[in-house]
Amino acid sequence: MDGYTTLHEMLGAALKQAGEESGMLLGQDLSISLTDSLKTNKTSYFGDLEDACFVIGVDSLEAYVGQFYLVFTLRDAIVMSGTLLGIPPARIQEKKRLSIIENDDFDAFSEIGNMINGSFNTVFQGTLPDKIRLKVLPPKKFIPEIDKVTEEEPIPEGEYLMFRSKLDMGGQEMNYLDVMIPVALGNMLDPPVEVPPEPIQEEPDVDEAEVSAVRNPEAGELSAAEAGVESIVVLEDDEDARRLIVEAIKFTGFKIVEGMLNADIKELFSGKNVRLVIICSLDADDRELSVCIKVNAMRQDSPPPIIMSAQRWTRTAALKALKYGARDILIMPCSNEELEKKVRKFCKLTD
Repeated sequence: MDGYTTLHEMLGAALKQAGEESGMLLGQDLSISLTDSLKTNKTSYFGDLEDACFVIGVDSLEAYVGQFYLVFTLRDAIVMSGTLLGIPPARIQEKKRLSIIENDDFDAFSEIGNMINGSFNTVFQGTLPDKIRLKVLPPKKFIPEIDKVTEEEPIPEGEYLMFRSKLDMGGQEMNYLDVMIPVALGNMLDPPVEVPPEPIQEEPDVDEAEVSAVRNPEAGELSAAEAGVESIVVLEDDEDARRLIVEAIKFTGFKIVEGMLNADIKELFSGKNVRLVIICSLDADDRELSVCIKVNAMRQDSPPPIIMSAQRWTRTAALKALKYGARDILIMPCSNEELEKKVRKFCKLTD
């Protein structure tokens, strides 16, 4: 997500500190690391939500008035509250499997919420130019298809900045924490930079002969120098898996541009005529989907075809991938022949 640099930095530091301090409270090594961000809205976010969740509201007071939300999966909340309460590990796992939440869990998780809020207060107050005070609200659960979505529940209607972070607690299978900040509050916390309008310039005279010189006289298209290098972009965190993809598509003769899922998409696309983007991961999760959204945003008028590949797909993930702009999906590992067939199709290459 472009912009909001200060907000990214504040949240990264606040979440890291929150993980360390909450870990001390729990008696466990806990890390919370910011991994991704994107703009969304309540309808999209909760419409796609499959897991039950715990929502903690945070009131922002003083100079920055508003409210933002911390969204945990219910299973993560059960593990963290159970650990704080000293519940035996076997019982925690049973509660997690069955999504059992009890009154003691609410109380315990409120304590964890207070600890996280303390870290946010420390970082925000030390960074922002004006006075701010954050007040944490009691947690509430939301179970899709059981709890009713209303105009105000589980969070109010509107546009949001979503900052996703990974939870990591030794020996536990953890998911993520989403910080949902309304766009209006985000713009108060990190005002957008106003770019002055460029001065109006007269259209220069163009020599038609010079224009023709950079075009292919037969196809009438821009030369490679102007249109950019014909390229395929391959995004995959695992270097070995990425290398296999790269080797399999060298037959195209295009430049192969490699990167990780968190790569700077704008930089990868610079100076290139991107014919195809292949996004790969172990699981078809929201992180991979957010990369798909970024690629489409880069070339809104004519985005390149996107193939999303993963080893594990769910029906919902496949529908999301197509919804967010993927032209096709691959279940990995796949044969080189299958990959070549799809690459030829989307790059419009003849056999």
